[in-house]
Amino acid sequence: MNANAAIEKGKEIIRIEAEAVAALESRINGNFASAVDLIFNAKGRVVLTGMGKSGIIARKIAATMSSTGTPSAFMHPSDALHGDLGMVTSDDVVIFISKSGDTGDLWQLLLSFHQLGVKIIAITGNINSPLSKQCDIVLDTSVKEEACPYDLAPTSSTTAALVMGDALAITLLQKRNFTQEDFAMFHPGGNLGKRLLLKVEMMMITGANMPVVKESVSLSDAIIEISSKRLGATCVVNNAGVLCGILTDGDLRRLLQRSTNITNLSAHQVMTENPKTIRPNILAAQALKVMETFKITQLIVVDNDQHPIGVLHLHDLVEAGLGGDSVT
Repeated sequence: MNANAAIEKGKEIIRIEAEAVAALESRINGNFASAVDLIFNAKGRVVLTGMGKSGIIARKIAATMSSTGTPSAFMHPSDALHGDLGMVTSDDVVIFISKSGDTGDLWQLLLSFHQLGVKIIAITGNINSPLSKQCDIVLDTSVKEEACPYDLAPTSSTTAALVMGDALAITLLQKRNFTQEDFAMFHPGGNLGKRLLLKVEMMMITGANMPVVKESVSLSDAIIEISSKRLGATCVVNNAGVLCGILTDGDLRRLLQRSTNITNLSAHQVMTENPKTIRPNILAAQALKVMETFKITQLIVVDNDQHPIGVLHLHDLVEAGLGGDSVT
């Protein structure tokens, strides 16, 4: 097979699977709505099971449901027949995934689930199979053809089953009014979790490590404060401790471009007035956007009375995994 033939074959496979997925839309009917309601109203969780490639799809759907507000778990049919069946209760809903609907292990499981009084949904390519006829709800994922030229390896059929599972999971997500914040709670280690859970107060530099000087101090003393705290800036406050400006490395460079005589200058004379500030309860990701918008590397965190209580530095946000463009 030459390169052109390989390209055409790849396109054909994608077309076949895309057509299989497109055909599912007309099958989103009352059975689908009933499946959503059954899962939504279940007191227990969703248990997904399937053999072989169908089992792999079941694992993925279980993971998607669990991360979007529908507690779910995968159970291997063989393991279930040797003890794992004990994880299932009558409050659960079981989803069988099977292309043929005629797998021996699933049939044995079906009998056990009936004894437990468990409601069963089938995602299957054969709605007239023995397994399908014993389930409470059947979702049709039959396909015209597999992408495999020998119609052996599950390809279009597993893709169709996966998409049907995604349709269930995301419909349930919306039915539960599941939010980005809810999603982040289940993904605290991911970038989304950090963006939606990490707040300024968790990242800001406070106390003795926070650079701050009074506006009346000499510029040389202010420079010492900047250097010792190593944040490239210092807060400047009045006698009441209220923020009145910020003095940065950039302010010093611009000053030296105008004059090298800085002996008699005070912090107040060189500082930038009305600096950008943020509150401690704001999301760190929002603070990062402010920094990127205004091309700054520090944000002063203030309380309700405009007293500086911390300093947020761009590098700390980037190191925490929030990303962002570098600025100068």
